[in-house]
Amino acid sequence: MADNGKIARLIEELLRELGEDTQREGLDRTPERVEKALRYFTSGYAQDVKEVLNDAMFVEDYDEMVIVKDIDFSSLCEHHLLPFIGKVH
Repeated sequence: MADNGKIARLIEELLRELGEDTQREGLDRTPERVEKALRYFTSGYAQDVKEVLNDAMFVEDYDEMVIVKDIDFSSLCEHHLLPFIGKVH
């Protein structure tokens, strides 16, 4: 796994480059929270599909449609690295 804390250090540097005072109260632990969020939003890339599905896919003698609704999802926009969330219907 990557260096835990490196992303937080880079975020702190980014905030300073943007003119922010990284020691002000409103930014307390923000770099760590951003790192945690980015690691969460990208954690799926390291997951094994077979483990995620956990035998949920199987052959069945059934000829009707099975519908699953309101599936939560989250991801990052690859162009801006902004998170987005939603439901699949």
